[in-house]
Amino acid sequence: MKRVLAIILGGGAGTRLYPLTKMRAKPAVPLAGKYRLIDIPISNCINSGINKMYVLTQFNSASLNRHLTQSYNLSAGFGQGFVEVLAAQQTPESPSWFEGTADAVRKYQWLFQEWDVDHYLILSGDQLYRMDYSAFVEHHISTGADVSIGALPVDAAQAEGFGLMHTNDHGRIQEFREKPKGEALKAMWVDTSRLGLGAEEALKRPYLASMGIYVFSRDTLFDLLAQNPAATDFGKELIPTSLQRGDHLQSYLFDDYWEDIGTIGAFYEANLALTAQPNPAFSFYDEKFPIYTRPRYLPPSKMLDAQVTESIIGEGSMLKACSIHHCVLGVRSRVEDEVVLQDTLVMGNDFFESSEERAVLRERGGTPLGVGRGTTVKRAILDKNVRIGRDVTIVNKDRVEDADRPELGFYIRNGIVVVVKNATIPDGMVV
Repeated sequence: MKRVLAIILGGGAGTRLYPLTKMRAKPAVPLAGKYRLIDIPISNCINSGINKMYVLTQFNSASLNRHLTQSYNLSAGFGQGFVEVLAAQQTPESPSWFEGTADAVRKYQWLFQEWDVDHYLILSGDQLYRMDYSAFVEHHISTGADVSIGALPVDAAQAEGFGLMHTNDHGRIQEFREKPKGEALKAMWVDTSRLGLGAEEALKRPYLASMGIYVFSRDTLFDLLAQNPAATDFGKELIPTSLQRGDHLQSYLFDDYWEDIGTIGAFYEANLALTAQPNPAFSFYDEKFPIYTRPRYLPPSKMLDAQVTESIIGEGSMLKACSIHHCVLGVRSRVEDEVVLQDTLVMGNDFFESSEERAVLRERGGTPLGVGRGTTVKRAILDKNVRIGRDVTIVNKDRVEDADRPELGFYIRNGIVVVVKNATIPDGMVV
């Protein structure tokens, strides 16, 4: 894997994940109490023996830069490698920002071409899955492919939301269509049992969805970019073009947990699904294939008469006499007496507040970090460093599906109340 360079696409403005992307790039959004989305593809790369990685982004990249600097000194801990952010920049030759996935790679191809590598692994920064990319690359090489695409077997209902591949019995792609429906969808049917699925599963999931991850042979990637200067997107433009001109495109079947968490609803569900017992669909507890992140050296969490069920509690947290059910609490979370948290994601805090600081803050009419006494929160996301007052109720009482209340410090997306980073919700407020 020394001759493979990974390019992780950080995505655009992250509008579907707003307001979580209001102050951070999409790959920097916190995940599972202590991680960030970017930790997933980087950890997969490290575990696959790939240690040369670039992360392309153009929006709010300060916190992403900080996280990568604090987390991944690959030359010290993981061999002679690197993780480096490449932010969009305007130059005389390229006056515009990134206009799509392919355009982002094109704008930095001069840098990617400097590396003496044979293959480029193109990844997304907003997916949750565990994959050995070395097997993906080796499959690409052994089949003699010019381009390989990660393929997820899906059913008809799921298939309509993806770019689909039609392959022969050996997995070679013969047709690629973006989000087909009706008869066009039926035409993309594949006997997935020929690619490795069991007979029963093949009947349930007869369509091959593009995961948006690719392996390109060096010459193929740069030739495609050069010959199609107006193409800005891999899935919608370059992949179909490559197929039309006769390149060898190969699918790589991935039959395991995979979730695109690009929306608030998907992000919320993916986080809370981690609490399922005894076997969640995706688990961070895997000694052979760990997910890495920033080492914080925090103290253990403290629980004082707290009732906690089906939940994940980040280190450095302090829970008093509260009730917590089916929740994910991030690092340094603070929950006071008589609080009820249910079906809620709490991202935690970036710093501690001492008891003395909290008491002074209260005396001066302020609100300490965390969730105040007597508060009830259900089906919500509390972003980093929020201050929830006493006797607050956050339950989406009017069952609103979508709403913007920036002046009050929250938004509602997919029926989920999202309290924005650094927001303060005053005592007694009902949402």
